[in-house]
Amino acid sequence: MFSESARRAAQIIASARIGRIPLGRLPDDCRPDGEAAGYEVQDAVHAALSDRGWGALAGYKIGCTTAIMQAHLGLNSPCGGGVFESGVLHGTADLAVEDYVRVGAEIEIAVRMGADLPGDFTGDLAPFDRKTVASAVESCMAAMEIVDNRYEDSATMGTATLIADDFFGAGCLLGAPVVEWRDLDLGAATGRLLVDGVEIGRGRGADVMGHPFEALAWLANNLAARGRMLRRGDIVLTGSLVRVHYPAPGETVDIVIDGLGEVRARFS
Repeated sequence: MFSESARRAAQIIASARIGRIPLGRLPDDCRPDGEAAGYEVQDAVHAALSDRGWGALAGYKIGCTTAIMQAHLGLNSPCGGGVFESGVLHGTADLAVEDYVRVGAEIEIAVRMGADLPGDFTGDLAPFDRKTVASAVESCMAAMEIVDNRYEDSATMGTATLIADDFFGAGCLLGAPVVEWRDLDLGAATGRLLVDGVEIGRGRGADVMGHPFEALAWLANNLAARGRMLRRGDIVLTGSLVRVHYPAPGETVDIVIDGLGEVRARFS
């Protein structure tokens, strides 16, 4: 199913994640050398972590959705990653910083899919655009993406390796689902990140590729090109509205998004 080099890279990455050990540069003979190779290793990482008790994927995350970050990493598009069922929390959560290498929090607009999007380019829906993916969205919600800078030096890892390792992804905290999202202007929705009640970051839905559903369409097309599909029930984190915040022990972080509610994480 996977090449030998992809399996070797995946075992190194999976072991580092399970052991909360900072990941260094992969050996030359198994380091992915491009986006396609990065996604092959990512699939192998998901299989390895599932086999080691992490469960199935609950959905996906989208990273690197701004032009600044894409230029910084030498990319022409965002990056996709997986979100495991075991990493999905709801409402309010207590998190221990020692459970991560360097835990961070981001503001996200999350969606839950209400219908499958066929995973090939032979049907009437693909390639997908903002309108076609919107037709399959069941609900939207405020979310905190929980990220982990689990690298000895992320700047030297190589973008393909970051893709292989779910691009810093470590889980998410979801608010209550809003099924009346069509009454909202998601592009204009303002999200705020507060630390101990003080706002330190603010962004809008439009900061993510012009609209969160533009990011969702990108993910649907990326999966389709890889023979995959978004399925009913999948959760998708559409990209951060602000720069990541790395909380210190004792901090409480609130994410509040207009019309979509809020979530809270207490970091011990």
